[in-house]
Amino acid sequence: MPLDLQRMLDMCRRQQWRVDDLDWSRPPRRFDPQTEQAVVQYFTDMAGIERMAGELFRVQRDTTDDPILREIFDTFVEDERRHAEVARRLAAHYDVRGLRRYALNPHLRTFHPRFVEVLRHVSPDIANVYITCGELLLDVALLRSLDDFVADPTCADAMERINRDESRHIAVDYHMMEYYGSPAYAAIERARPPRDLATSLHAARATARLLWAAGPFFRDVFFRPMDMVDPSGRRLLEAFKRMQLLGRREGIEDRPFTRFLATMQALYERPVVGEVLGPVIARAMGLDPRVIRRLYTEAEAARVRRADMAALAEEALAVKRGIAGDFDVDAELAARRVGTRLWTDRLGQPLARLHGWARRRASRLAQGMKLAQPVATRSSASWKNPP
Repeated sequence: MPLDLQRMLDMCRRQQWRVDDLDWSRPPRRFDPQTEQAVVQYFTDMAGIERMAGELFRVQRDTTDDPILREIFDTFVEDERRHAEVARRLAAHYDVRGLRRYALNPHLRTFHPRFVEVLRHVSPDIANVYITCGELLLDVALLRSLDDFVADPTCADAMERINRDESRHIAVDYHMMEYYGSPAYAAIERARPPRDLATSLHAARATARLLWAAGPFFRDVFFRPMDMVDPSGRRLLEAFKRMQLLGRREGIEDRPFTRFLATMQALYERPVVGEVLGPVIARAMGLDPRVIRRLYTEAEAARVRRADMAALAEEALAVKRGIAGDFDVDAELAARRVGTRLWTDRLGQPLARLHGWARRRASRLAQGMKLAQPVATRSSASWKNPP
């Protein structure tokens, strides 16, 4: 059943709340020094992530022609501003000892402006892919796991309110994905005049710079925190499995960006290509190797291909609420620990061995050249201290 946009707008307006509605007077849970620093840093970075989400919704608000959608996205921008402030307040709440000064992760600071630049140059369907994947990763995986890890009433109350907002966001995200995969949107795209070469080159450059920054960003802001708060990796794989399955949805799988991701995934899974170019592919996609490989079965893909998008959104929300969905990640796959190394890390050992071999080879050559010098040219010191 299509999403009732007017009903959604009414809900968005009705469910607004203020940061001070939360009870900030309760004493925070105390952690050991190392855990305290990690928790405060997580919430500091979460504030930055929420601000980026606000940028995405602002782009969607400014590019839609639907007046109701424009108002919905306007409430989403306000939601994300509020979520960023809550995250900032939570960071201050758990900074009990004041062990150090906290700042946004440097890779997040690098990624943010490149992300905003790309939003100005790519089609709105690509922006929608980013926001949908980001919401799934944040809501299905990171926020749930962080809430369980912190296990404190103030955090729990904040996450409950944030999750209520994010449920509306996910419902609209799925609605927009269906629209961007529809024949109606394809017709609109065909009617647009083609971009000039300079604009296309600028967009390609901006996208390449974003993808180069994406790997370190996802590693530090998502994957490493998830390894701490959800060591099994189950929720992380749940989120990425749903992203992958959305890419198999009829209409969506034909979009250029979806085809690019599917091609990279297929190359990564080929035995020879993946073994040789796997690290490069992982860096090009900006993802951890454990979430690039296919996480679903063909039967699941067949079910999703023609499924109702509202039903798929409800499944994602059910998982977010802790209710088992129809396609849980296999326990063995979830338990498999694949390191969170990027291509630079994976190539580090082979490069170190190559560097060591080159140094040894150069040393032997130098020794050989020294021994081969004519006797007359060798100093008296060299006879006292032969090589």
